[in-house]
Amino acid sequence: MRIFIALDLPDPLLDQLTALQAGLPAGAPSKRETLHLTLGFAGDHPQEQVEALHEELSLIKATAFDVQLSGLGTFGKSTPTLLYAGVAENPALSELQRKVVSAIRRTGLPAPKDRFHPHVTLARFHRAMDARALAHLGEYLAMHEGFRPPAFSVTSFVLFQSTLHPQGARHEELARYPLVWS
Repeated sequence: MRIFIALDLPDPLLDQLTALQAGLPAGAPSKRETLHLTLGFAGDHPQEQVEALHEELSLIKATAFDVQLSGLGTFGKSTPTLLYAGVAENPALSELQRKVVSAIRRTGLPAPKDRFHPHVTLARFHRAMDARALAHLGEYLAMHEGFRPPAFSVTSFVLFQSTLHPQGARHEELARYPLVWS
């Protein structure tokens, strides 16, 4: 079972993100139903390990908080591989992510080792872009550099199962873990 832990996004924000995707000059946009903010990818594991992770995640205590998306960017050194909406610095989000990674480790599963760079994946670029496509992408990024939708409240985080299909991944919620308001 391929699993990850993430924040789901409210409908008004999903509307704004899908509107942004409509103007993409290149790439394969992420489907609306798969847009999320990953806290930790745990990989492919048997049901027993997923249940153990669920138990660890249910022990996490954290306070609800707001998240602000801010700007667009790309990953990929010499050529972009992914377009994302960035997240403004957020100590509460970083702390929740550390707790999620600790829960993954306590279960004995391999935890993410990369530095946490919170984002929402908007599109993937499956092949190298020529100079013209790169220029169009640069124009798109410049046009949307001020992207800053209203902040949204995070009141829970979710354990998802991700099933890969030729048409793309499908995500199914396995469990939801509430956060509390202080």
